[in-house]
Amino acid sequence: MKSSNYSRRIFIKSTVGTGLMVAGSGMLASGSLFRMSGSAAKYDAKGLPTVLLGSTGVPIPRMAIGLGSRFCTIKSTDEALQLLQYALDNGLYYWDTAWAYENKELGVVSEVRLGEVVKTRRNEIFLSTKVTSRNPDEAMRQIESSLKRLNTDHLDILKIHSVTTVADVDKLSEKGNLIELLQKLKEQKICRFIGFTGHTDAEALKLMTERGKFDSMLFAMNHYNMATNPQKRTELVIPAAKAKGMGVMLMKVVRPRETVKALKTTDLLRFGLSLKGPDGIIVGMDSLEVVKSNLELLRNFKPLDDTRMQELAQQLTPFYRHENLPWMQEGYSDGQWA
Repeated sequence: MKSSNYSRRIFIKSTVGTGLMVAGSGMLASGSLFRMSGSAAKYDAKGLPTVLLGSTGVPIPRMAIGLGSRFCTIKSTDEALQLLQYALDNGLYYWDTAWAYENKELGVVSEVRLGEVVKTRRNEIFLSTKVTSRNPDEAMRQIESSLKRLNTDHLDILKIHSVTTVADVDKLSEKGNLIELLQKLKEQKICRFIGFTGHTDAEALKLMTERGKFDSMLFAMNHYNMATNPQKRTELVIPAAKAKGMGVMLMKVVRPRETVKALKTTDLLRFGLSLKGPDGIIVGMDSLEVVKSNLELLRNFKPLDDTRMQELAQQLTPFYRHENLPWMQEGYSDGQWA
């Protein structure tokens, strides 16, 4: 990156917990020198409907582009980069990825692909990635790797990936662990905002809203059988997050189509966008055609009425009863199952 693009330099020298250096112990790039862009972000939704993400003050499109398992199935690098450029050119500037997002069979790493566009268009992108490890030292190595892959020196949102149980939350809350670590990185302006994601335990996600000063949360649409394993994330977690001023994004919105064949992808997207509470949805996109279709839907979106929402909720019932979806299995790692 050209030094003329930056107005000041930040040397990270704080310590977090016992013996953990945020920088200076070889875990960050040469000299641990990071620079924040001096140019203001230039987000342009190109007329797409937007919403403020919680209390961040940042307007985002109601649909963000998910760059995990679906995106990593694109075999052609040129095709993947064309998708990214087109999405950005047409207003989809909220990009969601993670250190762990890859397709090992194809040798595709999401962050590496994104970095090819980020290096020339950084200020146009609201960039979010996620850290997986619960070990602070390893987590710092992952964050350093993400910054290098993405060709950037700062993130717009850094999230703790896939919070699972109350025990997981307790681990993350320990002195020097990830909640404290991310807060330090925010203070050092390596990331503008911090957050977390989750697919499972509603109580754990609610507890996370209380344990840290988070700006955003990304969670999976309810998909467990409410009779046998109630996970009322929508009812329990959204109010808790909103009470803290957090932005709330929803994922796994289109996954029901793989179980309930009668459901149309467009209906599922409209359903997710019409839910009261979430600021928006993050949708995995794996082709230029899918991007174009989603853009068209978003440009013309109108919330579904209560009757249609109830009809779709009834159609989703078989999905909620299904126990064989990948992310409902023990050992699932988000973004890698494709």
